[in-house]
Amino acid sequence: FFQAEDGIRDYDVTGVQTCALPIYLVLPKIDRSTIKKKEFILGKLKKFTNAENILSHQSEIKPYETDGLAAYKQTPLAVVLPENTEEVSKILKFCNDENIKIIPRGAGTGLSGGALPLQDAITLGLGKFNKILEIDFDNKCVVAQSGVTNLSITHAVQHKGFYYAPDPSSQLACSIGGNVAENSGGIHSLKYGTTTNNILGIEMVIMDGTICRVGGKTLDQEGYDIMGLICGSEGLLGVITEVTVKILKKTQSVRAALIGFSTIEDGGNCVSDIISSGIIPAGMEIMDKALIVATDNFAKAGYPRDAEALMIVELDGTKSEVDNLLKQVGDIAKKNNSNSLKLSKNEKERLAFWSGRKAAFPACGAMAPDYYCMDGSIPRGKLAVALKEIKKLSKKYNLKVVNAFHAGDGNLHPIIVFDGGNKDQFKRTEELGAEILKLCVKLGGVLTGEHGVGIEKRELMCEMFNDNDIQQQLSIKKSLDQKNLLNPGKVYPILRKCAEEGRVYVHRGEEKFPDLPRF
Repeated sequence: FFQAEDGIRDYDVTGVQTCALPIYLVLPKIDRSTIKKKEFILGKLKKFTNAENILSHQSEIKPYETDGLAAYKQTPLAVVLPENTEEVSKILKFCNDENIKIIPRGAGTGLSGGALPLQDAITLGLGKFNKILEIDFDNKCVVAQSGVTNLSITHAVQHKGFYYAPDPSSQLACSIGGNVAENSGGIHSLKYGTTTNNILGIEMVIMDGTICRVGGKTLDQEGYDIMGLICGSEGLLGVITEVTVKILKKTQSVRAALIGFSTIEDGGNCVSDIISSGIIPAGMEIMDKALIVATDNFAKAGYPRDAEALMIVELDGTKSEVDNLLKQVGDIAKKNNSNSLKLSKNEKERLAFWSGRKAAFPACGAMAPDYYCMDGSIPRGKLAVALKEIKKLSKKYNLKVVNAFHAGDGNLHPIIVFDGGNKDQFKRTEELGAEILKLCVKLGGVLTGEHGVGIEKRELMCEMFNDNDIQQQLSIKKSLDQKNLLNPGKVYPILRKCAEEGRVYVHRGEEKFPDLPRF
């Protein structure tokens, strides 16, 4: 990201509104010919879907100018809301033939800018794909359209004692198709896995309009693991229209422990000791003191405000098994100098324990006008080291950072609170965020745990991959999207030469490295 001196450039630079500031991102070259034939495009689209499903006026498309990474905004050429897979197929085939870019969009809750529109692109919204098509209790699966919300699946099966395991914090609003695109996780990913471990089949439309089906209701498929490739592909390979997910039977007993520590290091060490003892909790989270206070103010969860670190450990299974495991966890916590321990006595109390953690993001709204949630993963044995380093970086950039972690699997969510109306603060926030993600890689981790790369982490991909690595991934995309029309400018650096870290600086219309090929 950078500040340009002379306004919007015609080719590799696009002005994007960020908070109250104009910031310039390197995005794919704007196709002016596409913008000029807007009326022709809208007329053709009306042949594929009802006219009411096509939005083009400024007031209609404004709600689609951003996703959950609301710092960055850009209005699309138009928005189309198809009603079925056949319509998606016809729209994609037309756009492929006419060289029109497509930006797929689920519920718009993504936190990495994966659904950020382009000026010359059609945003394809899947909001009307909102039906559960089949509930199959015998095979323990649900077939749902991609716009069905995550939590709706659990609501549809809970009367028979079943549920869908992955539970991102946005589960009330996020769509199952978006979950597949980002390989979303959640609090219970430690034991039950992320989205990729909980889907059986998908229906997807690729850019030339071909409708593909992968998997089904069985637990394994012959041939290559294509679903493993598609899950987490962030809308670059195809548009997901249907998903078959696994559902699980609820366990006999679920209880949680609320454990306070006087130091972050003790909390991090306790996480490692619990896992190394052979205990696999259903969920295990850590919050630091600043977030403990903020979430308790917001949710009135009854958290110990004197703790420097708070751990929530949830265990499930038979009643005797859970009771025994809770005793073991309590003993391990005491060995790691815990200063408080509270066990849930009933379901209401267990949900109260989680209420603060689930409200971590909105609770930060009371701390500053804006917040920026990071998402990286590290080996869980490095938690204490990571927290100490993040504290140093916070002081270096003079910005407050509060921390929440999916502690069991090492997925970090440092939250930087700042004032987006302050140009200097915004710049420092971006720099601090990049330093935190670089730290994750340095400690043996990765750039993202569940939010995806999108535009947010795109320029940091070269911290993990060399040019050959990225070229191999781009070759896979090209095999399914020959013209690079599907969600271009996301995930991969605009420059292919990772020696330049994917960045390009344009001054008075002249590129610093004009010989390097553009993606």
